Amino acid sequence: MSNPLRLCILGARGRMGQALIRGASGDPSLLVTAEVDAGDDLQSALAGCDGVIDFSATQITASVAKACAEAGKLLVIGTTGHEQPERDLIAAAAKKIPLVFSPNYSVGVNTLFWITRKAAEILGPGFDLEVVEMHHRLKKDSPSGTARRLAEILAEVRKLDYAEAARHGRAGIVGERTEEEIGVHAIRGGDVVGDHTVIYAAPGERLELTHKASSRDTFARGALRAAKWAATQPAGLYDMQDVLGLK
Repeated sequence: MSNPLRLCILGARGRMGQALIRGASGDPSLLVTAEVDAGDDLQSALAGCDGVIDFSATQITASVAKACAEAGKLLVIGTTGHEQPERDLIAAAAKKIPLVFSPNYSVGVNTLFWITRKAAEILGPGFDLEVVEMHHRLKKDSPSGTARRLAEILAEVRKLDYAEAARHGRAGIVGERTEEEIGVHAIRGGDVVGDHTVIYAAPGERLELTHKASSRDTFARGALRAAKWAATQPAGLYDMQDVLGLK
């Protein structure tokens, strides 16, 4: 039997970190060699691992990517809410290491990404496009990374700029809906792990595509799968669509 892939879990004391540790413990091809959280030394943890899965905080992603690139360790990023400067630093790190950066590691959600694109292509411009997401009350970023990616996919099909097309909720006298806008709506409450719905609405009919997650373990399984896949890849920036062979 080949040696297991040695992983450092960053954000280990969080809900996703604990799910990752549970998932890895049941997989003989994986070994968690370090559990790192706020106040712990990442540099020393990097010395004893082959790669990092980061579900910590968006604010430190760029520094984590830089450290992994310098140490030559694969990186799987599960945090969301990054702005363009941080995305650029992630892309720069991916020139040196295999790096998987995805807004969602669920196999079901990534299938939804694929179906969302196909449905938008088939239905054409006659349908209004809206995205609705709901998460637990403790989620810090809005919209969710998954909702943003769904809206980005819709914008790509319509050849629209996401930043200009996205309408994050509506209030007041906003006028009639235009064909160039994509509604993106965030709901927060309770302990919802993650619900996402894409709505295609036209006169006389409406299509809705929905994914509901009931356990964080599904995201953990996907992230662990991504780490094993990344260990076989050259340096580059990948997402879960690459891992699943959906591109």
